[in-house]
Amino acid sequence: MTLASLWYGQNHGLLPTAASDEAGLVDGLFNAMMTVSTGIFILVQGILIYSAFRYRKRKDDDSDGPPVHGNIPLEILWTAIPAVIVLGISVYSFDVYNEMGGFEAHGGHGAPMNQEAMSTSAHMSHNMPGSAMAATLSDTAINSEANVAEVAQMDMDMETSPSVDTNSENKDKSSALQVNVTAMQYAFIFTYPETGITSGELHAPIGRTVELKMTGSDVIHAFWVPEFRLKQDVIPGRETEYRFTPKKAGDYAVVCAELCGPYHGAMRTTVVVEPEQDFDKWMQEQLVASKEELNKAVALNPEQSFADEFLAPYTKDMGIKPEILNQIHH
Repeated sequence: MTLASLWYGQNHGLLPTAASDEAGLVDGLFNAMMTVSTGIFILVQGILIYSAFRYRKRKDDDSDGPPVHGNIPLEILWTAIPAVIVLGISVYSFDVYNEMGGFEAHGGHGAPMNQEAMSTSAHMSHNMPGSAMAATLSDTAINSEANVAEVAQMDMDMETSPSVDTNSENKDKSSALQVNVTAMQYAFIFTYPETGITSGELHAPIGRTVELKMTGSDVIHAFWVPEFRLKQDVIPGRETEYRFTPKKAGDYAVVCAELCGPYHGAMRTTVVVEPEQDFDKWMQEQLVASKEELNKAVALNPEQSFADEFLAPYTKDMGIKPEILNQIHH
């Protein structure tokens, strides 16, 4: 029984790929629980099968078994053993949670967001691709030299903004990569404060700790990556944090694990774990793409059709018909 429990506890194959350093800690706890559970299952089922055979009704035997009114030592035994097992698993779980940085990361968990954190959603919206352009493309904005100059200044700021340092010697890889996460019905938005890049999918370099600062904009969501053994609630008005260190390259699903509305099942995205060089390349591409979008806004001709020439590509995926935009424009 012991050998079977130990073998199955380490070879059950029930968990997905372990793609983060923290996953190994969780898997160790799960394997220990599986080992204990397998032993208890074999013991209980073995006793049941033995009892069913040993005390079966025999032919021409209608007598009852001996009456048993209680066995204090036996009752103490079957109460003490589960208590010791539960206590041991509790201590082990406590240690795993602490090793994963749970108490450090959640030192302020449950506390109301400070002023900076409360403005995260607005800051994220401001930095989303297209949001700044949409704010300057009304009739007034298009015909206003001041607003065009303002967008031009934004373009200049983009040119002078710091680029991603691709020189690995100048990188402090011991520092955590900070990412702000905003959850809304029905999407996750990721912003990198160091560069201002905003994306609908999370990119992370192998071997570098990623620190997520998460907040919800409407209802409670949950950020879940099965391969990272990571699941954390995202709560409106409160900031939750979590850290993980990816160790295996690949694309992994990010799933909302909290029922958040009728389209909850479609609230999924991807975390892309890649080598440091590929991550730097992606960051550079995002900076260039943001600059090109701003250039389009500055170069937009006021005589062009507002709906057909600019907003149509953005509204197509939203299901908004160009005719409606034309009516609003005129």
